[in-house]
Amino acid sequence: MKIMYLTTELIIGFFLLFIIVKFVGKKIINQITPFTFIASIVMGELLGNAVYDHQIGTFYVIYSITLWGSLLFIVEYLSQKYLMFRGIFEGKPSALIKNGIVDREELKKNRMNINQLQSLLRQSETFSIREVAFCYLEANGSISVLKKTKYQKTTQEDFNMPAKPVYVPVTLIRDGKVLWDELKDLNFDESWLKTQLTSQDISDYKNVFVAEWLEGEGLFVQKK
Repeated sequence: MKIMYLTTELIIGFFLLFIIVKFVGKKIINQITPFTFIASIVMGELLGNAVYDHQIGTFYVIYSITLWGSLLFIVEYLSQKYLMFRGIFEGKPSALIKNGIVDREELKKNRMNINQLQSLLRQSETFSIREVAFCYLEANGSISVLKKTKYQKTTQEDFNMPAKPVYVPVTLIRDGKVLWDELKDLNFDESWLKTQLTSQDISDYKNVFVAEWLEGEGLFVQKK
């Protein structure tokens, strides 16, 4: 009897979840927002707890999942219909880099640091902050990057340009702290670094938000 009871509830739960995803839309999986992420977890918990609690009948499984799915559908409908609800439930993109300058306040608002920003940029095939004109943190946690004109992709074949070696940019200063291991790997020393900073009117490491070295282009520095 327990096997039959469990089988019945699992089959009902499976089809209910399938229907809800169909009605709510594929966004709940592909373009997930913080709200839909939490809503999905709660829905799974509702089904899981109901299935393995023998004191809860099949009716309550259907009721709880249907009610939660209906609330999700209403939220999605209101988000599509009204901009106010869309901003509340889906969130808004945050501009982390504007005109090539990292917005430190926006980073703090999103509880991010420069390491995490650089990691997200690398995942978007952008290995240097200097390449970025604008960078937006989307509501689902991904980033959208608009590169500066000279860093946008071009076809070398069209211009018969010879291939150039590719170098990975290296961060030398982050949040006012020198990354001495990285400096050593490049065969540079403190004297060289001070000279580079002095040429950009910077006298103290603590005044540097991020400093990045790229072979062929030199040191890119953004002050605090």
